[in-house]
Amino acid sequence: MPQPNLNSEDYYEILGCSRYANDSQLKKAYRKLAVKWHPDKNPDNKEATNNFQKISEAYAVLSDPKKRKLFNQYGIQGVNAADNIDESQMPQGGGFGGFPGGGGGGGVHHMSEAEAQAFFSQFFGGSDPFMGGFGGFPGGGPSTSFSTRSSGFPSGSRSSQSHIGSNGDPFSMMFDSGMGPGMRSSNIRSSRPSEPRYDAIPPGTIVSLKDLVNAPDRNGDIGQIKQYVPSTGRYVVHIEDSVQHLKVRIHNLLQHLKVRIHDIQNQPELNGKTGTILAWNQAKERYNIYVNALEKVCSLKTGNVIFDTNTVARVTGLNSRPELNGKWGTIIEWIRETNKYDVQLSPQHVIRVKVENMRV
Repeated sequence: MPQPNLNSEDYYEILGCSRYANDSQLKKAYRKLAVKWHPDKNPDNKEATNNFQKISEAYAVLSDPKKRKLFNQYGIQGVNAADNIDESQMPQGGGFGGFPGGGGGGGVHHMSEAEAQAFFSQFFGGSDPFMGGFGGFPGGGPSTSFSTRSSGFPSGSRSSQSHIGSNGDPFSMMFDSGMGPGMRSSNIRSSRPSEPRYDAIPPGTIVSLKDLVNAPDRNGDIGQIKQYVPSTGRYVVHIEDSVQHLKVRIHNLLQHLKVRIHDIQNQPELNGKTGTILAWNQAKERYNIYVNALEKVCSLKTGNVIFDTNTVARVTGLNSRPELNGKWGTIIEWIRETNKYDVQLSPQHVIRVKVENMRV
């Protein structure tokens, strides 16, 4: 299977599909790429928005049998002329780009961001495009049930924490093995049972790759944590559509967790609703959260996003004990009245911090 080339003007190359790809293959390619490059997952990233438009335009054409036929024979301008010129009047035998002016030249209409968003929404038909498998994991979206505890937040044992469904390994497809900083190919080795760690993201957590410098095309790829390797400080991650496992540093991972919204004063109707973390906007220090009930994305401050019990998060922004900043620990309880967490850093060390001082 060829790799997507978002710099190409060839719709097949953009989606990473062969010219003989069937409808199912085209659909899967679009879903994965559109979710990866969606503007809501890539805040303030013009390149991602442009890629999202290209991907949507490519699939919109190739998923339409008539337009696909015209594209195969005449290129992009042939598709754009389809609504104005009878197909029988078009020149024959031109092949790809054979329509006068060639592919990608003047007069070509490219899909706008608004059109791409509308097409994306229509494609998913009201279902959750981000949590419903996170770009193609079958049944693999984050799954957490909320219970009624005194703290008002979900309970559950650390060993059962898994942010995907329990219907087995959701990975089956492949991609190439090129690596970037923070990534190494790896075969999972069996290891002896070890003592519980409170500073390691648990297996089963859905994550995406971020901040890779030498392999920026991999940023946004989604995977599932298989294990943590203490000797190297890396996580073994099984990337969607890959036969290989990658060893990834923690700063190259974003956890796609299910969270609860709390204490928003100007939009109280959001309080108590659940959503899924899509992205972290560093410039604004906010999470982009897909709110299930509203079927929309909201940008929320850290203090308004409540993590599930057993979430592993990083301590940040402590002025009173700066030596703790950067450490990872397991949230063992949310105290609603003070909007603070009890966080276990080690078997003997528990701290209490404000919600806004824990990030994933």
